[in-house]
Amino acid sequence: MRHTEPPRGAGAGRSRVVGRALLVIALGAGVAGCSSDGSPLSAEPYDAADRISFSGSIEAGKKADPDKPLEVVAEDSDGRITDVTAVDASGRHVTGELAADGSRWHSTSPLAADTQYTVRVSTEDEDGGSGRKVLTFTTGKSGTAKRLSVTFGPRAGTYGVGQPLTAELSEPVKDRAQRAVVERSLKVESTPAVAGTWHWVDDKKLHYRPRDYWPAHATISVRSILEGLKVNDRLRGGRTEPLTIRTGDRVIAVTDAATHQLTVLKNDEEIKEIPVTTGKTGFETRNGVKVVLGKEPFVRMRSTTVGIAEGSSESYDLDVRFATRVTWSGEYVHAAPWSVDSQGYDNVSHGCVGMSTDNAEWFFDTVREGDIVKVENSAGETMEPFGNGYGDWNLDWQQWQAGSALTTQKTPNTQEGPRLRPTAA
Repeated sequence: MRHTEPPRGAGAGRSRVVGRALLVIALGAGVAGCSSDGSPLSAEPYDAADRISFSGSIEAGKKADPDKPLEVVAEDSDGRITDVTAVDASGRHVTGELAADGSRWHSTSPLAADTQYTVRVSTEDEDGGSGRKVLTFTTGKSGTAKRLSVTFGPRAGTYGVGQPLTAELSEPVKDRAQRAVVERSLKVESTPAVAGTWHWVDDKKLHYRPRDYWPAHATISVRSILEGLKVNDRLRGGRTEPLTIRTGDRVIAVTDAATHQLTVLKNDEEIKEIPVTTGKTGFETRNGVKVVLGKEPFVRMRSTTVGIAEGSSESYDLDVRFATRVTWSGEYVHAAPWSVDSQGYDNVSHGCVGMSTDNAEWFFDTVREGDIVKVENSAGETMEPFGNGYGDWNLDWQQWQAGSALTTQKTPNTQEGPRLRPTAA
């Protein structure tokens, strides 16, 4: 790290010396100089950028402790720090704070373990002369026993515009500041670009959605840059596989329980209106936005699976065709040939949306996972946001943002589990 210094008076006619601040970059321990004799001091003043040195352990060829903060200090009162950037080999920046007088900069985000960093420090002396130095160091392995991995969902493929992204953590994260570290590291990009945010469903699961539905024919990618980062004293980020999904046409099916009609819109144009029946009194279909979870060409529906005793007046055991699932507890849009006379006129089901076999087959062939199925004007409760499918869109944007660890708002109590509801009939 020897630096050849110009003789006095050299340097394009300048008689003064540039950047006289003495800087120390430290990670925890004492410091050692970068000059040829190992001393951080010199008999002659010189460019402050040439007076940057690492801690003793780094100078000796050892790796830096990732659990200690990165710090840059100007120890010469005649100079100050003007800018510091620290970035690792994968492009992750270390955030930091610079003192108003330029005397000190320290990192405010954790360093990753077993990672090489490049640090660029800019200085200025009392006469306005600038100095700059680029230095590198590598962090060692952390003593942390556990690694926090993330599994993104859904699986790769093409979905409807209502499909949320999911992130399942391998370990629970409860502290809000630690959640913020995780959330900042989960990067979502879409083409066309839309703004969105993560919402913590519980200590191990997050969902991501934009303010409105995704654009049609979009490409959405999610990746984690959490690897190596400290979440807490016993947990660091692990390796995570990225995910890319795409959206198809904008398909939205709206069921009006009062008029007994289901209207299907494709890219905002109505393509079909279907007479239907919804849940009768005591078994009302949930209101609100649901997302298609899957399609099953044949389902056996039995009332005993949802708590209706066999032999009661409400019991049933039916073979159902062309069943499009919208809740995990058993709400479907499906063929109901036994209720054709009521479809378009009355609500007689146990909570599902029933239609003729021909219409159910058309609907089954038209929609895909992630498409929107919305119910209006039912006497039923609103679809719960989590736990029984994707009710994410039933939270308004302010409520959704409140579930992020990066906001100052309190997370609402939206963590409801599934409710078992009778279906079919």
